[in-house]
Amino acid sequence: MINFKYILPAIAVFLMTAITSCIEDEISSNSSDQPTFSVDTLKMGAIFTETGTPTHSFTVYNKHDKIINISEIKFQDNEAGMFRINVDGMSGKSFQNVEIRPNDSIYVFVEATLTANNSNTPITVERHLDFITRGITKTVVITAEGQDVNRKHGVVIDHDTRFTADKPYQIFDSLVVKQGATLTIDPGVTLYFHNNAIMRVDGTLVSNGTPQQPVNFTGDRIDNVVNDIPFDLMSGQWAGLEFTSTSRNNYMTHTSIRNTMWGVVVDSVGTQDNPALTLINCRLRNSQEFALAAIHSDIKAVGCEIADAATGVIYLQGGNHTLNHCTFANYYLFSALGGAAIQLSHINAESDDQSGLPYMTADISNSIIYGNGSDISHGDLTGTTVTLRYCLLKSEGSDDDNFLCCLWGKDPLYYTVRNEYIFDYRLKNESPAIGAAYLQYTLPEAQYDWYGLPRGVKPDLGAYVYVPAENEEE
Repeated sequence: MINFKYILPAIAVFLMTAITSCIEDEISSNSSDQPTFSVDTLKMGAIFTETGTPTHSFTVYNKHDKIINISEIKFQDNEAGMFRINVDGMSGKSFQNVEIRPNDSIYVFVEATLTANNSNTPITVERHLDFITRGITKTVVITAEGQDVNRKHGVVIDHDTRFTADKPYQIFDSLVVKQGATLTIDPGVTLYFHNNAIMRVDGTLVSNGTPQQPVNFTGDRIDNVVNDIPFDLMSGQWAGLEFTSTSRNNYMTHTSIRNTMWGVVVDSVGTQDNPALTLINCRLRNSQEFALAAIHSDIKAVGCEIADAATGVIYLQGGNHTLNHCTFANYYLFSALGGAAIQLSHINAESDDQSGLPYMTADISNSIIYGNGSDISHGDLTGTTVTLRYCLLKSEGSDDDNFLCCLWGKDPLYYTVRNEYIFDYRLKNESPAIGAAYLQYTLPEAQYDWYGLPRGVKPDLGAYVYVPAENEEE
């Protein structure tokens, strides 16, 4: 009888010896056995100067059957030490005799702190990291765009102030405009808000963007989340913009406000002739709550895109509102939607909030309400002073005294492709919204769209003027 007690351990030893003998421990002496790299150029993207970057990395491969020895890894041109590297877990300025086993790889990690360049525009910094193996040099190029910024901590604006477009502003903690003061923002200004930073307006905000030089309010992560997906797609990077009950006469044109926790909140009481906030050709998008919320406030929004928010894109509680040539779209990425795109409250006795204030008056015209989820929280507006005129809605329905000349159950055919991270709410060639607006309802402020395109005598529904696309794929 065979005694497996002794045979099985012997077989195990034999197998381990055989496997071990397959691993080649010899260092290659062949100069053609060279490392390869996951990238030829490591692009670190836009970086604020004098601030350390997130860590970037690339991989160095040995695709040969013997160990390769990289005799030296070093920068050609990093005298100022702006770039820092870690090779296979070891940090340093240069590395000698780095071995990579057969068919294996190592990681190289790169960080940078770029010096100020005294320029208003980004300046590209390029460095060359050499890998020398048996006398042959291979180089990985490392690039970053250094942008100088005006850093602001806990700013309080207590007198009339102007932000000019010489350099972007990086806001830490808070930016507060006190009652009685006006902050004017020039065309082309960008305000980058740090994590949890907030902007509060007790006084007045005037933001003067143009089609050529829009104003931007956004988070200060300007690199990529992963690969080619930018942080610009990520909500919740900063708190948001709040207009308090003492704020009046706020005016914003060609201004983008995005990537917030709770969007733009307006909490004041104005009049229809003097709304608390006027938005002309603005983009409010990508919020963890609402993109725009108005509580007993008066809002005038013309030519605006209000989009992509977890709770709903716009919330109106009481107040007097004019919404003309707007696109309300919700394809929010990061959670299930919490409600309809447009949510209304304090419009009648049923939704009374016990404030004692008048019920809402709202005129929504020449607009599009379409996206994932439902379009409007109240399908029956009978008896209210909320009216939708010449609007495209996702819902199936029919006109009545509150819904006038609407397009029901129609897809506006945006260019948006959510799973490819494309959020473009312009209209495709076959969109039913093309030419469907009513010229007499196009307000003077809606004469041109975000891009500066004229609406003409046969305007389109929504925020954007349709531009024919050649050879458009279905």
